[in-house]
Amino acid sequence: MRAIKNKIFFLINLMILLHSFNNYYLAQAKQNSLIKLFCLHSVKEEMLKAEIEYSEEIANETCECYYEEFIQTSSHQDAKTKCKLKAKENFK
Repeated sequence: MRAIKNKIFFLINLMILLHSFNNYYLAQAKQNSLIKLFCLHSVKEEMLKAEIEYSEEIANETCECYYEEFIQTSSHQDAKTKCKLKAKENFK
């Protein structure tokens, strides 16, 4: 009887643990996609204002750069500036 209680207790704890990991990674994925969505929109607008033909490749690479830089520096403006310059160098 005690062995059954221990197994049930173990399974319940395992399910709770797996559920919490799943929620964490789901939240991270949603956050990443939301940031990327706003970034792609912003890049598209800026390219159109500068009368540059919109390129999905440029936008995706710029937004990946922005996300990585933002995570490292926690500064929106620094990440934006650095990735703009990087995009200009890569895609003249």
